[in-house]
Amino acid sequence: MKLDKSKLPSRHTTVGPERAPHRSFYYAMNLTEEDVAKPFVGVVSTWNEAAPCNIALMRQAQSVKKGVNQNKGTPREFCTITVTDGIAMGHEGMKSSLISREVIADSTELTVRGHCYDALVGLAGCDKSLPGLMMAMCRLNVPSVFMYGGSILPGKFKGKDVTVVDVYEAVGMHEAGKMSDEDLRELELAACPSAGACGGQFTANTMACVSEAIGLALPYSSGTPAPYEERDKYALESGKQVMELLKQKIRPRDIVTLEALKNAAVIVAATGGSTNAALHLPAIANECGIKFDIMDVAEIFKKTPYLADLKPGGKYVAKDMFEAGGVPMLLKTLLDGGFINGDCLTVTGKTMAENLITVKFNQNQDVIRPHNNPITKTGGVVGLKGNLAEGGAIVKVAGMKRLNFKGNARCFDCEEDAFKAVKEKNYKEGDVIVIRYEGPKGGPGMREMLSTTAAIYGQGMGEKVALITDGRFSGATRGFCIGHVSPEAYIGGMIGLLKNGDKIEIDAEKGTISVNLSEDEIKKRKSEWKPKDSNFESGTLWKYAQSVGEATNGAVTHPGAFKEKKTYADI
Repeated sequence: MKLDKSKLPSRHTTVGPERAPHRSFYYAMNLTEEDVAKPFVGVVSTWNEAAPCNIALMRQAQSVKKGVNQNKGTPREFCTITVTDGIAMGHEGMKSSLISREVIADSTELTVRGHCYDALVGLAGCDKSLPGLMMAMCRLNVPSVFMYGGSILPGKFKGKDVTVVDVYEAVGMHEAGKMSDEDLRELELAACPSAGACGGQFTANTMACVSEAIGLALPYSSGTPAPYEERDKYALESGKQVMELLKQKIRPRDIVTLEALKNAAVIVAATGGSTNAALHLPAIANECGIKFDIMDVAEIFKKTPYLADLKPGGKYVAKDMFEAGGVPMLLKTLLDGGFINGDCLTVTGKTMAENLITVKFNQNQDVIRPHNNPITKTGGVVGLKGNLAEGGAIVKVAGMKRLNFKGNARCFDCEEDAFKAVKEKNYKEGDVIVIRYEGPKGGPGMREMLSTTAAIYGQGMGEKVALITDGRFSGATRGFCIGHVSPEAYIGGMIGLLKNGDKIEIDAEKGTISVNLSEDEIKKRKSEWKPKDSNFESGTLWKYAQSVGEATNGAVTHPGAFKEKKTYADI
């Protein structure tokens, strides 16, 4: 079936006598007249040499292009940026991380708009690149298929599987005199043995699971490790399938409904996934004009069983889950238990239930539990609210023994000061370490605190102290760590009014977080509070701070489809 280009965006650059100059550019790149007459499919990857997460993406993009070609489309490859959290972590570079999500979405939008592409296949490897591309797909609303670039293989150290998080925690152990220079060196050399994103259920693998659960990725495509050639098979099929979506006129907003977003939140909880998903799902929802904030996500977390025993709270890595049965097997047991909606449409052109009809539960593994035998009855991530976080906050409880904490505030106005105190062991059991002015506006950029939390864990203090921040935590963080506190300190949120010694109470069973202060004292502190000057008064970080909203709604920088007058797909 030949697609009629008279209603596709690419007609603006390829059809009619007035577009002769535009077509000339394509002939200069060895396209034929037949190629130019076909639909144009953008094939975007976040390939770069910044880290192993992205290094295998360009190879996979070539297979996507073959699939597009085989199904009567003309692929046009382009790359966008990524900021890799593992490299950006623990210094000012982390301010760039969340902002990169917006730049990825914006630059993909601009490339597709500028060249009038008709459809999109996106390949992503590192944390923010996954939601960034999914946001762009929903914003543009052209037929789209998402594909994860795959996870790294586990490293081996002293006979055990290890990930990069073991190296972060080893820094704390080294500081505490519990690890030698030689062992630290041996571990860092062994932890990351291949291409691919971090292997535990950190943000990249969490959002990879989301891509299948939300319906934007082909079944099983998120599971295969990056070095495996099998990934190229899924890439080829993704390229073919985007052409089918064009023919069937199935668009991302037909797939990413409120029910699909709920399915996505379910899989985050069921895998003990990253708290960052509570930031990314509202941002994806915003692109579709759907209200779905951090507390909506948390409500689903509260009702979902924790089924996949994955690091950092559990034992296994992404490769193990893939070999056990992959995301479809987890989705099937969740469907059987009534936790997900099987009627949601997916990029296969079929519903979730239709995709899963032949999937059988593998009894000969213990990575994924059946829905009626969970690790715990509620999800691995919990939402919190109270006078310390009126807009909400989030805590990952997967693998934690302790769900309540009372202690005295120990306040720091940036991560570096907190990390210095931890490194010097200038804190004590029972403290609630507060890191503020690290929110979306205050950072700017809402940094992750993995260096600090991993050092605390490495010193053996992981559940002996709590840590709260208006910044974020890595999906690799473990311990009693509360992030995304909203409103943030920079705009006068309660976290900015805390003083050393204030009594803080956190209850992850009831979902509360509060400071023991009278209303009069809170009013007094609010009246005395003065905004802090930012160190960033120019450049991208300044621009971001002007437009970014609260973490509660996904730290988005524009009104999304709520204010949209015409979607790009209909130009």
